[in-house]
Amino acid sequence: MGKDKPEEKAENSEYGEPAKYDPTFNGPIHNRSCTDIICCVLFMLVLAGYLVVGLLAWLYGDPRHVLYPRNSTGMFCGIGPNEGKPNVFYFDILKCATGTNIMAATLNGLQCPTTQVCVSECPQNFWALNPLAYLPDASPADYFQQELCVASFDLATTHLTPTQIKDQELCPFFYTPTTPILGRCLPSLGSISTIPTNFSIGGMTANQTADILQEGTSDGAKPNDLVSSFNAKELGVRIFEDFASSWQWILLGLFIAMLVSLIFLLLLRFLAPILIWGLIIGLLAVGAFGIWYCWREYDQLKNSQTTFQDIGLTTDIKVYLQVRDTWLAFLIIVSIVEGIILLTLIFLRTRILIAIALIKEASKAVGHMMSTLLYPLITFVLLVVCVSYWGITALYLATSGGPVYKVVALNATQGDCQGINGTESCDPLMFNSSSYSSCPSARCIFIKYNDEGLFERNLANLQIYNVVAFLWCVNFVIALGQCTLAGAFASYYWAFSKPADIPTFPLTQSFMRTLRYHVGSLAFGALILTIVQVIRIILEYLDHKFRSAQNGCTRFIMCCLKCCFWCLEKFIKFLNRNAFIMIAIYGKNFCVSAKNAFSLLLRNVVRVVVLDKVTDLLLLFGKLLVVGGVGVLAFFFFSGRIVIPGNTFQASALNYYWMPIITVVVGSYLIAQGFFSVYSMCVDTLFLCFLEDLERNDGSAEKPYYMSKNLMKILNKKNKVPKNAQD
Repeated sequence: MGKDKPEEKAENSEYGEPAKYDPTFNGPIHNRSCTDIICCVLFMLVLAGYLVVGLLAWLYGDPRHVLYPRNSTGMFCGIGPNEGKPNVFYFDILKCATGTNIMAATLNGLQCPTTQVCVSECPQNFWALNPLAYLPDASPADYFQQELCVASFDLATTHLTPTQIKDQELCPFFYTPTTPILGRCLPSLGSISTIPTNFSIGGMTANQTADILQEGTSDGAKPNDLVSSFNAKELGVRIFEDFASSWQWILLGLFIAMLVSLIFLLLLRFLAPILIWGLIIGLLAVGAFGIWYCWREYDQLKNSQTTFQDIGLTTDIKVYLQVRDTWLAFLIIVSIVEGIILLTLIFLRTRILIAIALIKEASKAVGHMMSTLLYPLITFVLLVVCVSYWGITALYLATSGGPVYKVVALNATQGDCQGINGTESCDPLMFNSSSYSSCPSARCIFIKYNDEGLFERNLANLQIYNVVAFLWCVNFVIALGQCTLAGAFASYYWAFSKPADIPTFPLTQSFMRTLRYHVGSLAFGALILTIVQVIRIILEYLDHKFRSAQNGCTRFIMCCLKCCFWCLEKFIKFLNRNAFIMIAIYGKNFCVSAKNAFSLLLRNVVRVVVLDKVTDLLLLFGKLLVVGGVGVLAFFFFSGRIVIPGNTFQASALNYYWMPIITVVVGSYLIAQGFFSVYSMCVDTLFLCFLEDLERNDGSAEKPYYMSKNLMKILNKKNKVPKNAQD
């Protein structure tokens, strides 16, 4: 089973010539040169352009547009002249429902077609203008609140009547209890449903006022975003409180996940055969149970006369389970799968033993180079830098351009406002409402950010550049990690006497070699993957954009394209991974390394499939063990089923005990993924080295095998002892 047959070698020659013996080769080559220089230069130019885009975004962008709300004049709340007034208050919150407001829907980007002022605190109660304020001799200062009026308007010196003040929106004539959410005073959750019976606005009755407020903030049984989103702050505060009271225990759970992952990997050298054969036997047992169960159900329905023709098409799956032929089909399918698995075990048992031996060897390699388990932290930091730079650049680009102000009629029913259609530009500092005497409610209001300059017109292109460069950088960082780890693990395999011949600081040496010689090759592989990912993004965008207009044929073609490019992305990742291993060992360029790696794998395609599936099965079990075990422990702890002595932590004090549990589970998965990614890279590297070892060497004194004794025993191979050593 394990011996290579001559006809098999001749058959494999179409996939390239096997590696030839090289007496000078004993691991990753040190005498190498720079590879794929053109792609390296291109990558550096793209990075330089990325830095220029970030600099331009920093010069033209202003994140205060997002961080701080604006009042009607475009001034930021909370800073500058409005320091100490961090919240923006809307005079008529009902006008913020843009779905029913024509002006707000017409003006793209308008925040809210009502006067907005910066306030220190949001109102906390119901208030409406006293009906006595409409009397001719009423003094505005007796009925309005100066702190909520327009900053340039003084109640003490004004000659306007309360009615004029109300119509021109110089002061609010009502407000409801509000909560500051992202600096906006928005109606408090539940306040609209508890309106006082004596609260009325605009001459309406209390019931009419309640109806118009509820209709303005909700749509029947379906809440509007204006109200439904207000629960976010309350939910966020409660979740923050839960994290504040349980963060130490969350960190403890993540530490346990890290410890379990590490112990699991180190113990694989002893437990790998038991786990793998146990999983395989368990799989066979499940199949056998399935056969027995299907036969039992089939036998119980032997007298049933119901057929598929009698049932027809139905969405009730349970109906089909009452048909005898259904269980017959299940029985045939499960039996075929069980037979395939048994035949695979019989004919591929040697290759399964090879996979187990490589997995055990990978555990030894990780044990000898524990620093490799820390490398995912470097990858994580670099990815955080990439994501942060992309996010900050996108934010600054999105807020580029100066603010644009237009003359808007806040109350189009007052006076003659037909000539004001929101197209006339204005300066809020120089605006004088007396110039629009026919429309007293005319105001200069912030509309959007300028998009007419050269830089602003190309913001969309710069955002696309930002996304493409971000994907390229992320893929490069991942490639750097793969190539670095491959170089370290290859130096372990090609050390004839382990661990004595393992180089000093193999991970550091591999990292420096990769950065010095192979940035271009890594960038080349990352670029190919980036192009495929960009195409997938474009397909997803087109599918989302034209989904409603597509017919059945178009949707089918789009689905096929998305599936094909998904498969292509998976293949490119597989090819890149093995190409980077060959680059780390031999120092060739990307195309040559990819060709050699792919040819080597094709010459041993059965071994590749077996090792890949066995490794996936084992690592899946490891992830389930870590995530499931720590998740169950977190559930029992945070739900109060495990009680610790003292008052250090009380599970009953948590608002949502599932939030710490979710955090621990997600964190445990990421930790296990980081540890197991190193292990998976180790297995793949040792596997390619093992295949090269078989082709290069023959076990003679001149060409000894570098593989472990366990692998040689499985393949019925051994190294011949030199004659001088025998003597």
